[in-house]
Amino acid sequence: MAKEKQIFFCRECGFESAKWMGQCPGCRSWNTFCEEKVTVGARKQSGGRTAVVPTSILEVKTADETRFSTGLEELNRVLGGGIVNGSLVLVGGDPGIGKSTILLQMCRNLSADGHKILYVSGEESLSQIKMRAERIGTFQKNMLLLCVNNLEDVEEYVKKDRPKVIVIDSIQTIVVEDIASAPGSVSQVKEVTARLMQMAKQMDIAIFIVGHVTKEGTVAGPRNLEHMVDTVLYFEGDRNAGFRILRAVKNRFGSTNEIGVFEMLETGLSEVNNPSKVMLAGRPLQTSGSVVVCSLEGTRPILLEIQALVCQTSFNLPRRTTVGLDYNRVNLLLAVLEKRAGMVLSGSDAYVNIAGGMRLDDPAADLGIVFALVSSFRNRPLDESMVVFGEVGLSGEVRGVSAAEQRVREAVKMGFRTCIMPKTNAEHLKSIEGIKVVGVSNISQALEYI
Repeated sequence: MAKEKQIFFCRECGFESAKWMGQCPGCRSWNTFCEEKVTVGARKQSGGRTAVVPTSILEVKTADETRFSTGLEELNRVLGGGIVNGSLVLVGGDPGIGKSTILLQMCRNLSADGHKILYVSGEESLSQIKMRAERIGTFQKNMLLLCVNNLEDVEEYVKKDRPKVIVIDSIQTIVVEDIASAPGSVSQVKEVTARLMQMAKQMDIAIFIVGHVTKEGTVAGPRNLEHMVDTVLYFEGDRNAGFRILRAVKNRFGSTNEIGVFEMLETGLSEVNNPSKVMLAGRPLQTSGSVVVCSLEGTRPILLEIQALVCQTSFNLPRRTTVGLDYNRVNLLLAVLEKRAGMVLSGSDAYVNIAGGMRLDDPAADLGIVFALVSSFRNRPLDESMVVFGEVGLSGEVRGVSAAEQRVREAVKMGFRTCIMPKTNAEHLKSIEGIKVVGVSNISQALEYI
């Protein structure tokens, strides 16, 4: 006989416990455990079940996945070339950053191509979606809206008339009647996602899910939600700023290093085809502490401006502040400058920033951070036509980075005439017209150009 039992789940990470705890052992969050009823039934007898026989990997035939365009080149890039039939895509991001807007723009483009689209909203009414759609553009008749909170209603319509793409906005508002839990609970999110995944695979329908995020920036609900879907996309950037970065965290059908750059306008999100030009717009000239580096996001080189401000501290302990860069990495480079370059920075505050609201994790930015810090400390402006990149080690050596030729060609395209890069990359670099390539093996050689 089936019976009910009480289980406690963590709302942040989905950790399961038989009793309530103040702090979650999984994510270390406080007061996040909620109580839910779980039905446990007897195991069904497997009478008449046929045995499963494994298949040799050499006998398995592969076929290229069928993709179709979203109408947005930046979104196609992040998805790996387009939408794959039968895929389940999770889109996360802060409130108001543009998750629903970009999916609504994608639906407009797909409906214009003749595809039948179903947009399911559990948060907004039909009139609210219509008002937002009128701001974006003109829609076709085959763009269908469904404002329900019950997953069974969606499944009934899909069985009658299969759409090409389904958008669920959002996963935390959809419920299943079989589970007696509140919308957005761990049990509801897991069950709804599992049934949506089954629908996508069996009916070959592409499904996009909008997910709310926690204060740490991860999708709310159980952590295995990200493991169940095929692709996880995150919107990055300040919602008060103009630019948005769409990054693929997980993608079974493409690369996870690609990013898409968008600009928020009154008519929705506009694609930024040349991020380097946009990020360098308004760059100050003949100013100390400013340097241009070339980062690689997936297969796309992007030129970014690193700004540093080093000044005498007024506190017992100097302040270290970073925006868009790893805080510990900047402290490490400050220590390298003190030990290997003989610069006394222990009595100075250091503020380092990436202009444009980008987040940079590429180790090739190390040399640019060093140049910006030394330029501000010595109050000496750098050559405005110079771009730098390279990884810096603890002994002060400048290590080689990947895709050096792509980075240099991007600098040439943007009009830069000098490139300071690792010597190991410069030795194997083909001759490129229009730019002077300087190879350095340690920071002492690099700082001679300041």
